[in-house]
Amino acid sequence: MHNRTVIQTRSDGLASHILPVSGTMIGGCAALIGLVKLVDGSSHVDEYAALVAVAFLASAMTSYLSIRYSDQASLSARIERIADVIFLCGLVGITMVTILFAYEVI
Repeated sequence: MHNRTVIQTRSDGLASHILPVSGTMIGGCAALIGLVKLVDGSSHVDEYAALVAVAFLASAMTSYLSIRYSDQASLSARIERIADVIFLCGLVGITMVTILFAYEVI
């Protein structure tokens, strides 16, 4: 018998999917900011995209914490729900930015 502590990982958890996608979305926001700066320097799209990137960063950080504390199931589940809500807010935010930019509102 081994006296090792076995830490159960939640590989099927939502947080393991949110983390890489949030990182990708941060890169997408950075690309959008760069393109807007090159093409149309007078709009506020870059500022709004930066705010959305911060939301995706918060979602990535909370999903990482959820994975990190997977040995504490209740805490991990709470943090995972927070990551999910923040991620969805980021998705809605970037969609709104692109729609408003497409219709030249911002």
